[in-house]
Amino acid sequence: MKVEYRNASDAHAQLPKLDTNKAPWLRRARPYLILAPALLLTIGILYPFIVAVFYSFTNYSFKYPNFKFVGLKNWISMFKEASFWHSLSVTIRYALWSTGIETLLGFGVALLLNRDNFLSRLLRTVLIFPLMIAPVIATLIWQLMTNASVGIISFWLRNIGITNFTWGADPKTALFSVVLIDIWVNTPFMILLILAGLRSLPQAPFEAAMLDGGSPWFTFKTLTLPLIMPALLIAVIFRLMLALQEYAIIFALTRGGPGDTLMSLTLTAYTEAFTYKELGTSLPYMLVLWIIIYIMSKYMIKYWGNAQKRASGI
Repeated sequence: MKVEYRNASDAHAQLPKLDTNKAPWLRRARPYLILAPALLLTIGILYPFIVAVFYSFTNYSFKYPNFKFVGLKNWISMFKEASFWHSLSVTIRYALWSTGIETLLGFGVALLLNRDNFLSRLLRTVLIFPLMIAPVIATLIWQLMTNASVGIISFWLRNIGITNFTWGADPKTALFSVVLIDIWVNTPFMILLILAGLRSLPQAPFEAAMLDGGSPWFTFKTLTLPLIMPALLIAVIFRLMLALQEYAIIFALTRGGPGDTLMSLTLTAYTEAFTYKELGTSLPYMLVLWIIIYIMSKYMIKYWGNAQKRASGI
């Protein structure tokens, strides 16, 4: 049966009333329930960090059940060791070389693939393959390809007159070898991120520049580069932070050798903790790495914010 109302107030009066007093505790708890996942994640991150800071001021060792507080002894000893400064140098050089080359290659290839044709779509799919391979497996593949007797790369080098290339067995070429593997594994990551940024750029400014007769170099310099800079910086930040922490490729290829040539901060900390069983002396190495990553990421994110404002015309 259809019910007719004389006006809107009569119709509103007939609507069912919501009980606003029902379960008031649920309303009060709702903000905390929403924040609970973030709070748990924060606790999960901060707890190991705080524990690491605490044990870095102790002589904690896996060899003995008891430990005691030693203050800054571990930190002072670390800064006095020549191995620490060598590890710091290896870490920074590896990160800068790998990230720099991957950024240049990624940007160049992304510009070439920023087209809608069959070849570009095919190459975008093929570029994902190295990302599916674990760094350790990629390193083993490269060891096979660079094998002096059966390696395909060694075969090509012999054809152009280069024989007995030592790769990771020589201190002069060890860093080059691990950086080369890192480039092969991680350049597709840079390409995909930068390509996603290029595909998201507005087309109106480029069409206007084309109508005004702007040259390709002028369009790239005044439009493409400023607009893509935020996406480019995001890719660099991600890649640089991971490169500073790199462990798998170096360990799988040379285990930090030959000698101590590639003993980065992560490998030195691993050796101190799990070879010499001295956790207290290994943690300062990782905390120094955390400080470096924190400082670099802080300033790069600030620069990214400024680049985003410039790209938006602010």
